[in-house]
Amino acid sequence: MVHAPPRPVAGLPPVRINLYSDTQTRPTRAMRAAMLDAEVGDEQAGLDPTVNALCERMASLLGKPAAMFLPSGTMCNEIAILTHCRPGDAVLAHATAHILTAEGGAPSALAGVQITPLPGAGGQFEAATLRAAIQPPSRYSAPQTLVAVEQTANLGGGTIWPLSALRDVANIAREFGIATHMDGARLLNASVATGVAAADMAVGYDSVWLDFTKGLGAPLGAVLCGSAAFIDAAWRWKQRLGGSLRQAGINAAGCLYALDHNVERLAEDHANARLLARGLAQIEGLAVETPQTNLVYCDTAGADITAEALAARLRAEGVLVSTMGRTRVRLCTHLDVSRTDIDGALSMIRRVLLG
Repeated sequence: MVHAPPRPVAGLPPVRINLYSDTQTRPTRAMRAAMLDAEVGDEQAGLDPTVNALCERMASLLGKPAAMFLPSGTMCNEIAILTHCRPGDAVLAHATAHILTAEGGAPSALAGVQITPLPGAGGQFEAATLRAAIQPPSRYSAPQTLVAVEQTANLGGGTIWPLSALRDVANIAREFGIATHMDGARLLNASVATGVAAADMAVGYDSVWLDFTKGLGAPLGAVLCGSAAFIDAAWRWKQRLGGSLRQAGINAAGCLYALDHNVERLAEDHANARLLARGLAQIEGLAVETPQTNLVYCDTAGADITAEALAARLRAEGVLVSTMGRTRVRLCTHLDVSRTDIDGALSMIRRVLLG
């Protein structure tokens, strides 16, 4: 279960080290300057030159013919589902997928679809699992019209789907005439960590998107990519959901700045995550999952404390972490977390747990 960020509480110190999520990043002064100077126009009418430049660049980056700027990644997921599916359809996705665990039931509430949860370690399902879950067409069962993967797999520990596994999933879906969608919220984390181009990871997927408000450090924005026909159909849902914008180039400029300045530096977040994991593993009672990207998960059962209790004690000392279950804690490195912050967080965790 994903918990909402804690609200400010009177009497608690200000947050000094924010490991809650990479969504907590704030735009740098240089990014704000780029946003201030952005050339703008009516995005809804296709007249915002900065949005248009971002969409062209993103289509090229992800290897798709067309792209659409949206306020958030959740809207990307939901518009993709609405475009690919009809009410009563079924979407096959991992049991911990964001569309199932963190979007407020939107697939059923908005699209009228059901999610078929697939098991698998690390937030990933195997090709054989997908094949076994695909049913012959029948009037008695929901049409299976979409397969979704999440790169990286957040609740799976920030794991990276191997290129071969992504291709296998896409090929099986194509074999059965099922559309494919990639939740690429942290796709560039996977690309930087592996050296595999994002476009190569997206081969075989009918839709894919990238979030700019996580490790890339922008305050708003995500871009959904696909075929020209898919994006044209998706625009109707963007209009219906209120995602059409006006002078959105102000925000698109922040995304363009992020592509120019904040992609390669994701490697720093990954290095800090490994440093954090090594330090946590040396604290008695904590069981630590080896991070592949910028997400570090640990289990507190051996320390005889719940995740919520540990998070509360750390919050009282100005350190934010997130809880993902009774004893599972997530710590996330990002643009606003330095190596000094990692050292400080480890020192505080040791003091809170060991006294």
